[in-house]
Amino acid sequence: MDARLNVFDSPTAGKFLKHVVSASKVIADSPLPLATQQLVALRASQINGCGFCVDMHTKDATAAGETAVRLHLVAAWREATVFTEAERAALELAEEGTRIADGAGGVPDEVWARAAAHHDEEQLAALVSLIALMGTFNRLNVITQQPAGDYQPGQFG
Repeated sequence: MDARLNVFDSPTAGKFLKHVVSASKVIADSPLPLATQQLVALRASQINGCGFCVDMHTKDATAAGETAVRLHLVAAWREATVFTEAERAALELAEEGTRIADGAGGVPDEVWARAAAHHDEEQLAALVSLIALMGTFNRLNVITQQPAGDYQPGQFG
């Protein structure tokens, strides 16, 4: 399968990606734990049906030491016992924030409260930014039909 558009060769998409990737660097350097970042990115990508990002975040998380069991259970995190309470709160916020159009009035206060109970303001800021950023990356890849499967860990720096 070929992508509809080579976003790396397009001057407009290339400039846009440069800024979006810069935003991802800010989140990567934040105090939000790397494991939480990877789990949230993976879950948002699963919900949005972005095969490219599911491939990338699964491989990057594995390269960073994440276990196969936890990665396999991200889609069913509510029933899984392998996540910390902080990770569970982050995954719940990721789901609600990713499915914002499906809910009535956005992210429920209870969901925010659970996330805030486990994350300080800087971590919450990074978490919210990551959820929003994943929506951007997922939509870009899904719309242009970026193929999944060939990503190499660390490919984008």
